[in-house]
Amino acid sequence: MRRELVPYRTPFALMRRLTDEMDRIFEDFEIRRPFAFFKPEVVAAEWAPIVELLEKEDRLVVRAELPGLKKEDVKIEVTAEYLTLQGERRQEKEEKEKGYIRTERFYGTFFRQIPLPEGANPEVARATFKDGVLEIEVPILVKKPEAGRRLPIEEPKEKEKEKELVAAR
Repeated sequence: MRRELVPYRTPFALMRRLTDEMDRIFEDFEIRRPFAFFKPEVVAAEWAPIVELLEKEDRLVVRAELPGLKKEDVKIEVTAEYLTLQGERRQEKEEKEKGYIRTERFYGTFFRQIPLPEGANPEVARATFKDGVLEIEVPILVKKPEAGRRLPIEEPKEKEKEKELVAAR
């Protein structure tokens, strides 16, 4: 079986064909090439911001790093069971050089659901946002541990001993 050679008018046409073939290969693995020269893409992806959980005295402190976001980009919901953070980041970058302008846009959504400990009080939780760091404080109602007692081990009573002996025969 003989393959037919396809003539390319320019070396750029050959390069374009090779990059298209590589794109098809990588699409199966959902990998985006870092240098997409011939097909500028808008990247829409989920991302997970870094979240730190701290337990301080009678409250849980949650810190989320959200660089480049404003407080209007973030939605917070709190219940007795969960703290939910969600939002979207949009970032545009433009480079102007002699002879070309390159514009890149990055979009990404995030959704984090953090289970809260027993006794969390969502009614008085509060959130602050400063310099790209979201901090949420959720008070935890402290429950006194139930007082325990030491249980002594007793000898079985005479009637119970007799029942055990009869059952063993």
